[in-house]
Amino acid sequence: MKITKICCIGAGYVGGPTMAVIAQKCPHIQVTVVDLNEQRIADWNDPNPENIPIYEPGLSEIVAEARGRNLFFSTDVDKAIDEAQMIFISVNTPTKTYGKGKGMAADLKYIELCARQIARVAKQNKIVVEKSTLPVRTAEAIKSILDNTGNGVQFQILSNPEFLAEGTAVADLLNPDRILIGGDTTQEGEEAINSLVEVYSNWVSKDRILTTNVWSSELSKLTANAFLAQRISSINAMSELCEKTGANVNEVAKAIGMDSRIGPKFLKASVGFGGSCFQKDILNLVYIAKSYGLNEVADYWEQVIIMNDHQKRRFSNKIVQTLYNTVADKKITFLGWAFKKDTNDTRESAAIYVADDLINEQAKISVFDPKVSKTKMLSDLDYLETRENKNNLDALSVFDNAYDACKDAHAIAILTEWDEFTTYDWKRIYDSMHKPAFIFDGRNILNAKQLESIGFVYNGIGA
Repeated sequence: MKITKICCIGAGYVGGPTMAVIAQKCPHIQVTVVDLNEQRIADWNDPNPENIPIYEPGLSEIVAEARGRNLFFSTDVDKAIDEAQMIFISVNTPTKTYGKGKGMAADLKYIELCARQIARVAKQNKIVVEKSTLPVRTAEAIKSILDNTGNGVQFQILSNPEFLAEGTAVADLLNPDRILIGGDTTQEGEEAINSLVEVYSNWVSKDRILTTNVWSSELSKLTANAFLAQRISSINAMSELCEKTGANVNEVAKAIGMDSRIGPKFLKASVGFGGSCFQKDILNLVYIAKSYGLNEVADYWEQVIIMNDHQKRRFSNKIVQTLYNTVADKKITFLGWAFKKDTNDTRESAAIYVADDLINEQAKISVFDPKVSKTKMLSDLDYLETRENKNNLDALSVFDNAYDACKDAHAIAILTEWDEFTTYDWKRIYDSMHKPAFIFDGRNILNAKQLESIGFVYNGIGA
């Protein structure tokens, strides 16, 4: 089937950028992104492309080029489904907070709602593409819904997991390591796979497009994220040992990263990983393993999460202990709230959990992040619900620049590795702070010797 019309259900961090790049690279294909969130769609349609709801370097330029030509954002889900030959499902799949599998399994209610809506609306044969991160064999559930509640329409289900890193999503989409497409091994399945291959081959070399069965594709996504998160937790575990023994974790990471069998990527010690995928996918993997009775496999992967949680608690505990075992009524400035640089995504950000710990110790938190709003920060803290009497609004102050945020602070904590933090006039910041002035570099991005020469008491990770 020659694809000329694509619909994507879900205008979030995956659906928006992915469809924008497909539209830019395939001007002959009409791409419509739909979402029930009217404000989100309004933001995508804002005449100023800089105001789109997701910040990714290069994304606003791509949206500006394609929007109104062959890229459209709409709340009319039924119309988009009816017109499209290929439908991407890119809705949220959070970890369940209720019932069986609570805290581990993926909550698939939004996926099921999408499948039922597609089944209700579709009048012609459709190719349905899983784009959300999903547990293994979700395609089977989607196909069951479509085949049994549809209008006699034939559906082919493909798995096309995303491997985007936030902050570099556009670069990852334009020049991917690989495109993975899983489908049925029947003739109809192969034809559907080839239809999606032809879409991507408009800009991706076919030798980078890998086709598999559906189950292999679904599991590959979870496994890739689990392996990457495992490396981060491994180097973070060593960072604590380095601090006890006098080793320097940056030197250790450089030494082992030069081993060609290991390589240097994802060996950066830090306050811990965040984002929408790593923790969710590993917990999903743990749940799947337990459901098959593979308890040793589940315990192995669960330890990656345990280590990550420990690293965040260890960081907040270190702040309290260094500040003479009390931070009550002390101003602690956070530089960064997003879970990593070059994104406004805060999901599972270490900053949320460190702030929560310190607010529980009655600290006053001031924050500067170039891309995250105060409303989002307060929402992140409220979601944790760890305190019976919430005082987030009183405990959290948000500033438009780092210099005002740091004024009269007792300590600074670097929680996001924004490049601009390395360019500040740190002498000016030091002069405006209470003395002794402490820095806790949760991303190991600052020059310790330079800061110590100014007068700061510097605390890094693993050194």
